[in-house]
Amino acid sequence: MRNSPPALLFFSGNSNMNLALKVSKYLGVPIAGMTFERFQDGEIHLKSEVSVRGQEIYIMQSTNPPSDNLFELLIMIDALKRASAEKITVIIPYFGYARQDRKTQGREPITARLIANLIETAGANRVISIDLHAGQIQGFFDIPSDNLTAVLLFAQAFKQIPAEDLVIVSPDVGGVNRAKNLSNLLPGSHLAICSKSRMSKDKVDDIKLIGEVKDKIAIIIDDIISTASTLQLASHEIKNQGSKEIYACATHGMLVGSAIDKLNHSAIDKVLVTDSIQIDPLKLAACPKIKIVTVAPLIGEVINRIHNNASVSEVFEEADVNGVSLFVFDNEVNN
Repeated sequence: MRNSPPALLFFSGNSNMNLALKVSKYLGVPIAGMTFERFQDGEIHLKSEVSVRGQEIYIMQSTNPPSDNLFELLIMIDALKRASAEKITVIIPYFGYARQDRKTQGREPITARLIANLIETAGANRVISIDLHAGQIQGFFDIPSDNLTAVLLFAQAFKQIPAEDLVIVSPDVGGVNRAKNLSNLLPGSHLAICSKSRMSKDKVDDIKLIGEVKDKIAIIIDDIISTASTLQLASHEIKNQGSKEIYACATHGMLVGSAIDKLNHSAIDKVLVTDSIQIDPLKLAACPKIKIVTVAPLIGEVINRIHNNASVSEVFEEADVNGVSLFVFDNEVNN
């Protein structure tokens, strides 16, 4: 008779404690104690408050700026590996430095590969991420790597709208596959693509729309909202082409610089982002267009399946697993 798997231990760094608490609630497992301190020169020191010898460990930490979040993750992995943890699975809701996944000109780094190497060297046995900026980053790991997607969750938000009224818009050529995936989950919807020119890596100069949006409801889907320049320009172009309603979806809400102001002055009616990154409540208050979709049930379900040696691929296919909906707005989780 097969023995049931040992209890898992769930740790979290400090990058997104709100999400960690929701995942802990979904799992029915408390966040394992970890003491975080700093030396006077700013170096991070931490120590597990519980024994991890021979245990199956799950560590969750987004690696968005500041870089302390990345170092905190690496130090946690190292500490638990040296404490004789049996297996360490790292959950990275937002995988930082993923935008530099290849060399586009001489003397540039490939930081996505560098981060993958650091995580492996620290002692991780498996990595789970959500909507990597480039899917090929999975290949940078020589350990098992799962790239989850929030597209399933976004599809649930629009399933009540007649698909023939929907146009899924990719903000650039690189995001076409993501837009196709959402369109496939909303059968009957149409596709459009934005062609954009850039003045720099963080500044978009001009956008042209390829596709028909007149009298349609447009859904712009992207992986990251950083400065929101692309969304602002795209929304005005889509509005000028006759769209009657515009939504935007993005997995990661970085919202840097004047992003909030740009969203407020865009033609977008509502913006859906996940809680993969902990967004400043003041920013949310300043932009009532933003609605948070939590990824906690998605992460929690995947952890359960890995721990119980069950299929993870089923979670990629359905937003309703075993009768439990993975689509939950953030404010519903805390009720």
